[in-house]
Amino acid sequence: MERTPRPTATTRVTEPSRTVEVLLSARHSLPLSIALHLIPGALIVAAYLLVGEPFAETIGYPTLLGWAIALCLVLIPVLAGLLGLGRKLNGRFSLRGVLHYTDKPVPRGKLVAMTIPLIVWMMAVGFALAPVNNFFLENLFAWLPFADTGGGTAYIDGYSHSIMLTTMVICLPLTGISLPLIEELYFRGFLLPRIAHLGDRAPVINTVLFSLYHFWSPWMFLSRIIFTFPGFWLAWRNKDIRPAIGMHVGVDALLAVAGTAALALNLI
Repeated sequence: MERTPRPTATTRVTEPSRTVEVLLSARHSLPLSIALHLIPGALIVAAYLLVGEPFAETIGYPTLLGWAIALCLVLIPVLAGLLGLGRKLNGRFSLRGVLHYTDKPVPRGKLVAMTIPLIVWMMAVGFALAPVNNFFLENLFAWLPFADTGGGTAYIDGYSHSIMLTTMVICLPLTGISLPLIEELYFRGFLLPRIAHLGDRAPVINTVLFSLYHFWSPWMFLSRIIFTFPGFWLAWRNKDIRPAIGMHVGVDALLAVAGTAALALNLI
């Protein structure tokens, strides 16, 4: 009697589903890309209103902690989803083939020469356009249920020094490093290369949609486009996500460290 062959590693691998094939394809349609850019932002706002804000209020902590929780609840699963796509593609949890622009074509010296000016640009323009953001906040978006968390130190105002400092210390590795890194892996490593067939429009569309994705701070829509576009354009132009990572994570980390240090030293 002929024996049924034992399943091997090859026979155990299932064919990827149609959804996985579409997500991992070299090109995303514009409607699909728009959805993939914006859905996480809508989920973050929902997570804040349903989980983050109530939890922070219950324990008597600032809204900054609520937003950090909401971002974690959405962006960590996004990263897990990318790793899951990698498992479908490679047979193990991996980002190989899922992310593009990761071959590091830009030499280290050139990368540093790109990143430092990008950080200076993003910080300088961000501070310069703060009055514009406040104008939009006060005149167009004051009706939003979370509008009182925008602008300046509103995220932590009204709490004891120890609670504010604890919040900043907790949030620093999250909103200052880990979460912006996940955003870059997703938006510049996964989404941007898959609309590269749109040519020069690709980094523009990616930047506009990334700014719009921040539904929790729509008053910064215009300024965010201006101060992030150079880094995202360089990532697209050089097929290397590191300039965008260096700019985005670098600025967020510097601001988080500076804010935490200033609070610890009673400077704010």
